[in-house]
Amino acid sequence: MASVTMDRSGTGIATVTIDRQKQLNALDDATVQSIREVFEEISNDTSVRAVILTGAGDRAFVAGADIQQLADQDAIEARERALKGQSAFNAIERCGKPVIAMINGFALGGGCELALACHLRYASAKAKIGLPEVTLGIIPGYGGTQRLQRIIGRGRALELILTGEHISADKAYELGLVNQVFSPEELEAGVQAVAETLCKRGPKALDHAIDAVIRGGDGTLADGLAIEADLFGVTSATKDMKEGMAAFLEKRSPNFEGK
Repeated sequence: MASVTMDRSGTGIATVTIDRQKQLNALDDATVQSIREVFEEISNDTSVRAVILTGAGDRAFVAGADIQQLADQDAIEARERALKGQSAFNAIERCGKPVIAMINGFALGGGCELALACHLRYASAKAKIGLPEVTLGIIPGYGGTQRLQRIIGRGRALELILTGEHISADKAYELGLVNQVFSPEELEAGVQAVAETLCKRGPKALDHAIDAVIRGGDGTLADGLAIEADLFGVTSATKDMKEGMAAFLEKRSPNFEGK
């Protein structure tokens, strides 16, 4: 997994880095598989409370998929590649830990789709974001057509997908695609601060809150409310709930254990 590295901090933050700098961190098949394996590992690691996902260097988050591989694919190979990419990105969305995309440069095509699979997105002011697949005669295949419209709405998603245009970080913020824009010099510290805040929250509560938003958002309001009620009940039976309530009443900081 040389193209994907993971570093753990003593505070519960795991930083996952896509490292193919010569290719602007473009996603080849091996890298996509490594992403899935890393996030499956994170899902089972109780010491990890929050994840930062980024690209190596200062030019690109992920500049897209590896065009060398895409150029020779037939219809069957393309479908299989899309399913594998979707599975890897689903592993991010469903890993049970909040995942922050630290968009430090180009986030195009598969890179944009990778960011969309994260729960929070923070961008450098120099970042460029987009889904340019139609300019290559294909469409997004790693979840872009589905996640983007759920985040910014169908009309705006279609505009980005159909034009294939790159947008600035400020425009992405205006559309609701990213949560905040930082100067390049402040991006890492800003994202680190967000991750540290998340590490102070109840791990089970974060897991169930993410689950309620994702699963509930895919159905009707009635379905979503039912999911929320179920998960509200589940979190109310945890040790973390008792600790959180006790800490509030005793006017102290909680010591959550993820149990």
